[in-house]
Amino acid sequence: MIQVSMGRGRNSKMDQIARGRQTSKAGWAAILLSGFAAIFLSGCVVDKVSDVTSSVGDVFATGEPKAPTRVPMFVVSTRKGKAGDANELSDGIRESLQTVTVPPGHRAGDIERPSFGGENPQKHFTVSAYRGLNDSDFQTELASHLSGRIGSNRDVLLYVHGFNTSYDEARFRLAQVVTDGRFGGVPILFTWPASGSLFDYEAAKESASASRDALAQLLIQLSDVPDIGRIQIVAHSMGSWLTMEALRQDAIAGRPDLNGKLGEIMLAAPDIDLTVFKQQIAKVDPAHISLLVSANDRALSVSRRLAGDRPRVGALNPRNPADKAIIDGLGVRVYDLSSQATDLTGHGAYTAPDVVRQIGARIGESRVQDADVTAVLGDRPVDTKVVTQPLPPESPVAAPPPVPEPGK
Repeated sequence: MIQVSMGRGRNSKMDQIARGRQTSKAGWAAILLSGFAAIFLSGCVVDKVSDVTSSVGDVFATGEPKAPTRVPMFVVSTRKGKAGDANELSDGIRESLQTVTVPPGHRAGDIERPSFGGENPQKHFTVSAYRGLNDSDFQTELASHLSGRIGSNRDVLLYVHGFNTSYDEARFRLAQVVTDGRFGGVPILFTWPASGSLFDYEAAKESASASRDALAQLLIQLSDVPDIGRIQIVAHSMGSWLTMEALRQDAIAGRPDLNGKLGEIMLAAPDIDLTVFKQQIAKVDPAHISLLVSANDRALSVSRRLAGDRPRVGALNPRNPADKAIIDGLGVRVYDLSSQATDLTGHGAYTAPDVVRQIGARIGESRVQDADVTAVLGDRPVDTKVVTQPLPPESPVAAPPPVPEPGK
């Protein structure tokens, strides 16, 4: 059961805190030297990469294997390189339209990649198409992909990855979230130079800082697309900080709700200093924000120590009375994913199958326009089997105010 706490003083039953142990400076230095900490932050995307060369999902219906699922996505990159795929900061923005394929034997929560040898679309995530776009092409292509859609299928899902995430990992993770969450709108990836070892953490933060303008510009660009529904956002780890900084920048510029098109802002394991976050939500309406937190997130424990023992938002514990008081003052929704954090670091709980499905359900909640959903055009209509209910609460809480329809 995923548990939720509501801010703004809403009543919610909370258990007592399990306080983490504090590591001394000498002990921390020993951890760094031993490389133990590198395990925690050396893969914020926390891929469950698997070799499924003998996957039972490789089903044959008529003597031929099922075709891989195609996930078209727009990609906006601040990475250097002809295709915007290097791990250095570019002096400009690179835009493209790409197609990622998901194998027919895909297991929810996994990103199937070869352990060795070449990739096979029947067994692995692959990139099957790439086309570079300029600004004008980007707008035209996005409008084309949205044309004829209704309801939640007019939404875009913007994914902003975290620290130590490669270009491929970012593309494949978005395809996994879209597939497992049964998202019927248009996926968009914002990728920035984030790969590296633990000792590149500060360099990555500088790259994230240098990418703020590009992300803020993309959000404005999306809000100006006439046929767009809501701009739904999923951001992970350090990408959550980057996202909130870009939204804050747009709010200061006079677009706090992106022309009424801002939807859910789901921050997974946000690597954000608590004091900084309070400054950010002073400009961004917290009613849009959901925090996906885990008290046993070891990666954020490392980040806290790297930041001089400053608390991270993603490590808030809704069962801790002191943290509960903080949550009540923030006015955001907080989902406790501690029980879902089954990987080594506890940092990738948001990619667990149940969590991703419920994220998809929340951002795809039915609206009036969905009544004629069978008329949606395109090859990814809404899956009618999805139960579009909010994430289950720990105990009865006051319902959040409804998000107004675009233009109202």
